[in-house]
Amino acid sequence: MAKPNYSFAKRQRDLAKEQKKEEKLQRKKAMAEEEAAALNPETDGDAAAESDAETPKDQAPDA
Repeated sequence: MAKPNYSFAKRQRDLAKEQKKEEKLQRKKAMAEEEAAALNPETDGDAAAESDAETPKDQAPDA
């Protein structure tokens, strides 16, 4: 019978925990941005205009 690899299992648990933590942080950040946009509706239009000005990263260079 094979021996369990405890260090691999621990590493996997740690990675899952960190990923969950990052997702939670992103959700909190998105919620804060939504609340800020709801409080300041005039700045919401400016942010949309700025994001439209950015070039998409998926485009291939013309070269």
